[in-house]
Amino acid sequence: MTIEANELGIPEDAMRRLAEMRPGQPGALFTSDLSVNEFLLVREAGFRPLGLVLGSSIYHVGLQIGRWSQNMELDTLSQAMYHARELAMSRMEAEADALGADGIVGVRLEIEFKEFGNDLAEFIAVGTAVKSDDKANWRNDENKPFTSDLSGQDFWTLIQAGYAPLGMVMGSCVYHIAHQGALKAMGNVGRNVEIPKFTEALYDARELAMSRMQAEAEQLKAEGIVGVQLLSLAHKWGGHTTEFFAIGTAVRPLRADHIIAKPQMVLPLTDR
Repeated sequence: MTIEANELGIPEDAMRRLAEMRPGQPGALFTSDLSVNEFLLVREAGFRPLGLVLGSSIYHVGLQIGRWSQNMELDTLSQAMYHARELAMSRMEAEADALGADGIVGVRLEIEFKEFGNDLAEFIAVGTAVKSDDKANWRNDENKPFTSDLSGQDFWTLIQAGYAPLGMVMGSCVYHIAHQGALKAMGNVGRNVEIPKFTEALYDARELAMSRMQAEAEQLKAEGIVGVQLLSLAHKWGGHTTEFFAIGTAVRPLRADHIIAKPQMVLPLTDR
């Protein structure tokens, strides 16, 4: 086990499994959660799958109470949700490093709240580590394997068009949405009317998540972010506290000219 992996808490069993899968080892085989089509397209793009890599962190999410009638970010919860994902991502990257990978494709970030403890959640990052067939440097400016949540098809299209993934970037904001007073709520009964306090809260929370994601892409010196998802996740906090989570893949150009593959019509040979 490397010193870095030790510091990140990678299990000995995981490092032993990865050492046996490293290219050049007798009988080494790869594992992958890519579909058959994705696997073949990743190979077509010039990358070989090395193995399934994952990172996990079981995290105790702290307690923070929002003011009943005030829109406000819950900083303690925002930091917890972001840090736990970062731990899982870092451990996944360390496993990819152990395989000598250039990057990780098809990354999934999942959260599962556990029944054996209140406010305990497991954050999981999983993807397929890949290595390029050429000798080019595909790692990012931090000398880490690139990470991407693009599908195998989108990854192939990106490479063909002259772009390379740098890394997954994300932003999180846990926000308390103010309650309406009873009189105000009664006054809206039966009417078409905007609720400005709710609109402002959701708008502000999404903007905070988006700006944090963009800041991560700027640190990687990316040209842009593709495949952005903006999710609203209630978790176990109730209706007036929600996490807004923005995630996408930061990319950089490989060359000045970008050739976009033209769509082709495919006709099935059967009537099914």
